[in-house]
Amino acid sequence: MKKWLGMLLVLVLMVGACSKEEMVKVNDDVSKDNPSGDLAPLNEKTKVVIAEDGSASGAGFYIANEKGYFDDYNIEVEFATFANSDDMLPALASGEVDIAGGISSAAFFNAIAQGIDVKIIADKGHNAEGRSYFTFVIGADKQDEIKEYSDLKGKRIAVSGQHGVDDYIYHLMLEHAGLTKDDVEFVLMPDFGTMLAAIENGSIDAALNIEPLITQGVSQGMHVRFGDATDFAPEAQIAMVLGSPQFMNDEQEVSLRFMAAYLKGVRDYNDAFKKDIEKDEIIEIMAKYTALKDVTVWEDVFVTGLDPNGKMFIGDIRDQYELYKKNGAIRGEFKFDEAIDTAITEKAVEIIGIYE
Repeated sequence: MKKWLGMLLVLVLMVGACSKEEMVKVNDDVSKDNPSGDLAPLNEKTKVVIAEDGSASGAGFYIANEKGYFDDYNIEVEFATFANSDDMLPALASGEVDIAGGISSAAFFNAIAQGIDVKIIADKGHNAEGRSYFTFVIGADKQDEIKEYSDLKGKRIAVSGQHGVDDYIYHLMLEHAGLTKDDVEFVLMPDFGTMLAAIENGSIDAALNIEPLITQGVSQGMHVRFGDATDFAPEAQIAMVLGSPQFMNDEQEVSLRFMAAYLKGVRDYNDAFKKDIEKDEIIEIMAKYTALKDVTVWEDVFVTGLDPNGKMFIGDIRDQYELYKKNGAIRGEFKFDEAIDTAITEKAVEIIGIYE
């Protein structure tokens, strides 16, 4: 009896030691002769539903679709839109939607902590070093007055939300500046476009804004970039790719191929904006899928950072959660080890190779 118990214990320990990647069970039919150059296509055309609102951070989805990377695996994608994330997350958890984009917020963590089962699987947006697409601006007439972050003391600063990634970056900036929340006036302004007019008429001094409005405001002389968000938040995880549990666990042949195609799209995006390879083609795709239709503006904007290997700043996701919890916005306990599952992403990179 003791012998069997000992063997059982060893077995349990062996299973527990297995990485999540080792739990990915797929038919690794890899050949350069396949249409994709790696994995064989699915035997039957399979639809994958993506909840995506036309944000620039969805570049990997758009490019993979236009360049035929999904087709190579016999995957057909359908883009679905939702009025808000409150509707999107339950649809993702139920399997009505397979893939979605999520933005870190207390509401997001609370939904998962309270039973909405979704998986955080890959990067979908971060600030590129020195070229943040999501950063602070100040009025063009304030440049002589506000030169350092500490000069924001006593100023009115607009932020689009509380207990979300905007609020997180705002708090990191205050800490970097050696300021407290009582040293400045927080102005809640949900609409980024409204910030442009508010800065122009002087009702606010600074704002945490987003591209392409930052570039447009600079070109019109309304505001100027104030430093860069990576000065104080070099690893802020802005958005993540989310997967339904059914799609990630029960449909691994599909989800692996989907992720491989997605990462190929992200790599083309990095080639275009970092290496100037086929940039015109990628800009045309971005203009087709997003609200920014002017291709000339795409030449100037600081684009969303997207990791070509899908890696996230997981430590930063934890830091965001801790800030929301400290500020009393978290209800329930968020289980990171259960919610974050990068096994499919890591397996896809293993197959298509690491992007250098």
